[in-house]
Amino acid sequence: MAAEDRAIRVSSQGYGAVDQMSHASAEGYFGAIVPDDITSAEEPSAPPAYPMDDVSGYEGTALGDGGGKDLPPPPDLVTDRGGGPPLAQTDWNIPAVSEDAAKEALIQYAASKCCYSSAPAKEMVFRTLQPFNTYRYRLETFTESRSSEWKTTPYKGEFVDSFLLGPAPLPWTIQVEVPTMFTDNITRVKVPHTSSLKGCHNCRCSGKIRCMKCHGRGKVQCWICHGSGKQLSKDRCTHCRGSGRNRCNSCSGSGHKTCKTCAGKGQLLYYIELQVKWKNNVFEYVADQRSGFPADLFKEVTGQKMFVDEQSMVYPVVNFPDPSISQASQNALVQHHTQFASTSRVLRQRQTIELIPLTKAEYEWQGKRYSYYVYGDENRVYAENYPKKCCCSIM
Repeated sequence: MAAEDRAIRVSSQGYGAVDQMSHASAEGYFGAIVPDDITSAEEPSAPPAYPMDDVSGYEGTALGDGGGKDLPPPPDLVTDRGGGPPLAQTDWNIPAVSEDAAKEALIQYAASKCCYSSAPAKEMVFRTLQPFNTYRYRLETFTESRSSEWKTTPYKGEFVDSFLLGPAPLPWTIQVEVPTMFTDNITRVKVPHTSSLKGCHNCRCSGKIRCMKCHGRGKVQCWICHGSGKQLSKDRCTHCRGSGRNRCNSCSGSGHKTCKTCAGKGQLLYYIELQVKWKNNVFEYVADQRSGFPADLFKEVTGQKMFVDEQSMVYPVVNFPDPSISQASQNALVQHHTQFASTSRVLRQRQTIELIPLTKAEYEWQGKRYSYYVYGDENRVYAENYPKKCCCSIM
């Protein structure tokens, strides 16, 4: 029998539409008798009490609420380190920023502030330019994780890919295209051979729900005469023609509305959805040079990449001129291994070391001494005690 012939279709298998089945058979399969009257629920009720099918490899998967059941990778997918430790690089120093560059940076800084006078920046005299160049270490671990959820959608007569076509593939055997490395992404896959049909829990398989505005009557109280059928003059109300009631606009007088959960179909298609999530997990450390500069500001700038190492799994940096960078590399690798080795698949790692320029400039203006910092390749300025911060005058 061809695969298509063994797939479930509503017209020929035991998953038939409700109107083709007796009440007894509907109760046995769907878990609820098709009601003679439509249900009174207007909005989706609580998730159904139907037990989820126990699919091998997806045990414990619940009806989707956005969380999903985590599916750790099998041991044979654990990534090993490839190659060997990278060769050390020895040229780690750059000179302090020049006086001309430091002065121009301060002039532009003052010009960017609406109430700063540019006079101190133009007239100052440098006393010292002290370099505090520092290093930023970054470890990126690109991981893939998988989780599963039961999903539902209104059944519209489409092909049902059920267990009759074979067992569901295991979560980590399903092939998906890996996106660009070190870029966050999510893709969702309908797991083959996990689909089944069940009656809609919200409308009890009827496809309709009772209109809550008119309580299924199709009419509501007249808002002109408030149900009395008469106006203030005791004449018959012309709006409702004396009946005291008008047609319900919410349901167009039918007394019921289409069930939103099943889109009026009475049946829901259940299936397992596999969510594949790629995430770039970043560990970052900036060496403290005890310069008095706020380290958080380094996040705003870039430096010169002095060292780049990308492998399936990288080795710790060793014998770096600043020992704190070597220690940070060791700590980062241990931390990421602890966090991700048992829950995700590590696809790639990349570690970089940037040399970030930082110069403390001390200068004199009008007999007083001040200081500021020039940092990053962008020559950003941090000047907490800049003189003449307010040059505005009130006319």
